[in-house]
Amino acid sequence: MKILNPPCKPSFRNRLDCNPKGNPLKGSRMGIIAPMSLDSLLSRWRADPETGPNFAAWESLPPRPADLRPAPADLPSPLADMLRARGIEALYSHQAETWTSARAGENVAIATGTASGKTLAYNLPVLSALLEDENGRALYLFPTKALAQDQLSTLASLQVSTFERVNVPTAIYDGDSPQAQRQAIRAKSRIILTNPDMLHTGILPHHTKWAEFFRSLRFVVIDEMHTYRGVFGSHVANVIRRLKRVAKFYGAHPQFVLASATIGNPRELAEKLIEAPVRLIDRDGSARGPRHFLVYNPPVVDESIGLRKSSVLESARLSQQLSAEGLQHVVFARSRRSVELLLTYLQENSEWKMVNGESSINHSPLSIRGYRSGYLPSQRREIEKGLRDGSVRTVVATNALELGIDIGGLEAAILVGYPGTVASARQQAGRAGRGLDPAAAVLVASANPIDQFLAHHPDYFFGRSPEQALINPDHLLILLNHLRCAMFELPFEQGETFGGHPVDEYLDFLAANREAHLSQEKYYWMADSYPAADISLRSASPDTYVLQAADDNGPRIVGIVDGESALWMAHPGAVYLHEAQQYFVESLDIEKKVVRLRPFESDYFTEPLKQTTIQVLSVSQVETLTTRNSSLATHAKGWGELQVTTQVTGFRKLRWYSRENLGEEPLDLPPTDLQTTGYWLSISEQTVERLSRDGLWTNAPNDYGPGWTRIRDAVRQRDGFRCQVCGRSEPEGKQHAVHHKVPFRLFLHNRGAAALEDVREKANKLGNLTTLCAECHQKAESNVRMRSGLAGLAYALGNLAPLFLMCDPGDLGQHIEPVQSEAFPQPSVVLYDMVPAGIGFSQKLFEIHADLLARALELVRECACEDGCPSCVGPGGENGMGGKRETLAILRELTKEKAP
Repeated sequence: MKILNPPCKPSFRNRLDCNPKGNPLKGSRMGIIAPMSLDSLLSRWRADPETGPNFAAWESLPPRPADLRPAPADLPSPLADMLRARGIEALYSHQAETWTSARAGENVAIATGTASGKTLAYNLPVLSALLEDENGRALYLFPTKALAQDQLSTLASLQVSTFERVNVPTAIYDGDSPQAQRQAIRAKSRIILTNPDMLHTGILPHHTKWAEFFRSLRFVVIDEMHTYRGVFGSHVANVIRRLKRVAKFYGAHPQFVLASATIGNPRELAEKLIEAPVRLIDRDGSARGPRHFLVYNPPVVDESIGLRKSSVLESARLSQQLSAEGLQHVVFARSRRSVELLLTYLQENSEWKMVNGESSINHSPLSIRGYRSGYLPSQRREIEKGLRDGSVRTVVATNALELGIDIGGLEAAILVGYPGTVASARQQAGRAGRGLDPAAAVLVASANPIDQFLAHHPDYFFGRSPEQALINPDHLLILLNHLRCAMFELPFEQGETFGGHPVDEYLDFLAANREAHLSQEKYYWMADSYPAADISLRSASPDTYVLQAADDNGPRIVGIVDGESALWMAHPGAVYLHEAQQYFVESLDIEKKVVRLRPFESDYFTEPLKQTTIQVLSVSQVETLTTRNSSLATHAKGWGELQVTTQVTGFRKLRWYSRENLGEEPLDLPPTDLQTTGYWLSISEQTVERLSRDGLWTNAPNDYGPGWTRIRDAVRQRDGFRCQVCGRSEPEGKQHAVHHKVPFRLFLHNRGAAALEDVREKANKLGNLTTLCAECHQKAESNVRMRSGLAGLAYALGNLAPLFLMCDPGDLGQHIEPVQSEAFPQPSVVLYDMVPAGIGFSQKLFEIHADLLARALELVRECACEDGCPSCVGPGGENGMGGKRETLAILRELTKEKAP
């Protein structure tokens, strides 16, 4: 294979990565290894008996020609010359529309597909304005530092001697900017590239140093607008409020241009972010080659428990086959840990021979890289460069690489599990394919219920419009925090609005709290603290822990982890993975925010064990639900304010690949508190009695082994033939039951490779057995089964809720109260917002309660497993008791569906 550097194709020339002669810029995405045929691999996948039958859906889109418009007649000559030199004689239709609207003074939101030339669309009007106004300034906002670096490279490509008039001093101003250069950047740069965090903490609080910049601010560009949703988006909307307030103080009223991937409500989101009317441009005029989107469902290997082949291992297999064909590709994983697992698998098997044996490719581990948050900036820049120049052939990434960083002309993308939203799935798939070249994306379904639902109902995915991005800038805690920041920046006048709302009531609260002082009809910031420094835009936890590894050369920093994740990812005894290197966590210094690691190799990884308790602080709404034809209550639904206390109590060691449980160890870590909102479902006492009476809690008896009668008699004799709960003696002619304290099925579930005889020996130890009378035994079994059914119900509801809420599963917490407690008087399932004070999910769940139950019933009823699996109610249920039968009984009772 050879390195290609062909002239830029016409379909590429509306992107700024070619030099004036039409050749690829050094290090651009065009210099890649010439791949073998993608079509040949797709054909082989179809015919392969181990692969082809597992494709649940295969959608192919034909090529789409470009919709071109003549270059604008009023385009300044330096820019017109620059475009002609790059072979761009015309603009895509959405680029031309953006030019027209921006030149008319409108705020613009561009919502077109990946690699459609949005960058050129917003650069042209901005550069034109700065060429015409020699004092004009522009501010570019990107959600990540990496995107700002990528944009700087794009703008730098314009700074060539032929077009000196186009040169507009441009610089990045973020946390990595050297202190010695910051004053010069503020004074000389006319375009500043930054991120919302730096605008929040490093620019707006020090606006007096930026007076000239704000005075001449003409444009604000907000790229990757679709990422500003939920808590992060609500914070950013308030940062924009502060930006407009400071600009107005200096006499500027900047125009906004926003760029977004395809989402369901781009105009609504844009107008909420900037709180001004926006012209939406969403008709994509760019060219596109053939595109294939495949849904791959790993085959079932154990029908009784619904166990499928690992989505991670199947993704690794497909990735290796792409590598064997010389196809550069990205593998998207859902979590940082999954990235490191996949990276380990791929690097350990980096030598791969083609299936047909005609040739072979030997990829060194350096050509297979990981990419996620926690990597140092220098590592990420190195990986991005390797993707563009072709030295990195495979990258395993979290959604950190989902955004518009230029990573080259990839031929394929593998999505390990549904990323949570249709918009994200399309964005990740869009990282493969540039211009008219063919590309493929493969969604490898995991055992997650949403994945399995989509694998069995692919039309739901392909036919669905992208989700809406929701924000709430007036969330009380978020608003109060940014009022503090805004008051630090400039005093508030009485009656002044913020975000179009009067805020005197909030300012009076801050004054009463001695954070503000009212003098001569103005509110002044009084506290000694610097408010922005204590407010994180991205995480509920403002803390960051440094990962420090010790080796022969002394301690070195390998990465960072946020405070919320540190307690479960980097606790003492954990195996921490970074760039496929294993580290043993020796200590977690909570006071100094340092995690001390040492490199090591092991045959296991770790998984945290958590314990959660919930307290109801206030009830916003509650409703008792009855049967259709009577007044008998079946259950209640409610939502309100909760206090959630979570503690990592230990961890288990799991063997690589097989996940065999190698043991558990306790931990003594401090609990964390979260005050938020939650939705709950409480099952009535009548429903519990009815389920028990109708025999809907019965299961097939367990086989405790041939020696069970002898063991049972020994336990009864040890306990004096008395119930160990109520003290009742055995009645004449009847024997008490012998009950397993830890359910027998839990031992079966965790058996790994152990023989059945060994499992029975552990489960039937005398210390795990107790004597119970018939009544107490029925209560104990009912409690275990109710816990099992509730756990399965929580699992199904918690995993399906994101389909309704358009959020990530990680945005919701799950909890069950199997018996009466102080918080809940009846057995209950709780789903709660994972952000302080909530963001609105709980109220929405309360409103869609009936639809959610109906969808959960459909999911569990249609699953082919016998006794619960990861695709419906979870593997084996809570405490290994099963769960599918119990969960199905609860759902049928609550929805009043008759059992067959």
